[in-house]
Amino acid sequence: MKIIVLNCGSSSIKYQLFEMPSAEVVAKGLVDKIGLKGASIKHNMANGDVLKLEGEILDHQAGIEFVLGILTHKEYGCVKNLNEISAVGHRVVHAGEKYNSSVAITKEVIEALVECIDLAPLHNPPNLEGIYAINKLLPEVPQVGVFDTAYHQTMSEQAYLYGIPYSLYEKYKVRRYGFHGSSHRFVAQRAAEILGKKLEDLKIISCHLGNGASMCAIQNGKSFDTSMGMTPVEGLVMGTRSGDIDAGALLYIADKEEISIPYTSTLINKHSGMLGLSGVSSDMRDIETAAGEGNHRAQVSLDIYHYRIKKYLGSYAAAMGGVDVVIFTGGVGENGWETRQEVAGGLEFMGIEFDVEKNTKLRGKEAIISKPGSKVTVMVVPTNEELVIAQDTFEIVTA
Repeated sequence: MKIIVLNCGSSSIKYQLFEMPSAEVVAKGLVDKIGLKGASIKHNMANGDVLKLEGEILDHQAGIEFVLGILTHKEYGCVKNLNEISAVGHRVVHAGEKYNSSVAITKEVIEALVECIDLAPLHNPPNLEGIYAINKLLPEVPQVGVFDTAYHQTMSEQAYLYGIPYSLYEKYKVRRYGFHGSSHRFVAQRAAEILGKKLEDLKIISCHLGNGASMCAIQNGKSFDTSMGMTPVEGLVMGTRSGDIDAGALLYIADKEEISIPYTSTLINKHSGMLGLSGVSSDMRDIETAAGEGNHRAQVSLDIYHYRIKKYLGSYAAAMGGVDVVIFTGGVGENGWETRQEVAGGLEFMGIEFDVEKNTKLRGKEAIISKPGSKVTVMVVPTNEELVIAQDTFEIVTA
């Protein structure tokens, strides 16, 4: 069974075509700069060949039409016709409290996702555009929604409620939702498999570190707490997002700078984080290079980045009454040995015996980077959110 996985952003579409249940990636690619000058498609074939096309791509439907055209192309394609495509799985960022697992997309589900647009105004609209496009282009093909927020619906009220009037939660559902759910779910399960243990028997802290970053405390196989909140701004310092900030400080800045709510949102989402602190870049590689050349702000921003992760690590261990496994994943978590060393080093009091030599040599591969006698196992587990979406889609459409 062939399943397409779509991840529609505001001006991009990431896609992968899976053969299920073997989980073989038949093709994958990226449609970039939708609705902008310089729009392009980069298509990676199973044999390693890469096709890049440039042209006018006005909207998501046009982008998906191009993708389907490439997949069925005599020279570049991998399916004879569109009838070979059995299902489409969509990454959808925000489902609010409506769904605690992946679901088949129906009219009622679409209506529910529209209601959640206020909770994720930058993410849900393009996610819905992908669903609408498939409805038009492949109307008979079943679709499945896999939600970033669903995994965290197991959190208790003490973890997800904010210290604001309860009436605001009742009226507007203002609460912690958390994100990166598919990633945290995948790496936790994979870590348990590598260790030969039951997921339900482990206390895990998952660190998804990329341009967007979040941590998740996982107990009894379920999300216990997570660092991102009602929006992806809360928690760790990220590429361009501020992470935790005193709400009073934000009000003070808005008042002094005389800026509107939309601009304040742009400030903490697009101009803060590592970019705002360092003044160099939102890319950790650029910042590490600048710090190595003596740039003080770059070094301070790295110190803050590592400190925030380590602080969450300790707080989650305390909240769960201990930790058995710490996982690093995401672009920085999988490749940034300096970050892993700064975060996991010096935690012998927690039972972490970190293997500096093994860590330094590791980039982007599954591995245990704690010493054999360590009470807490520290691991690198590359994430695969697309595979999670394909697996959930397969399970639902074959049920």
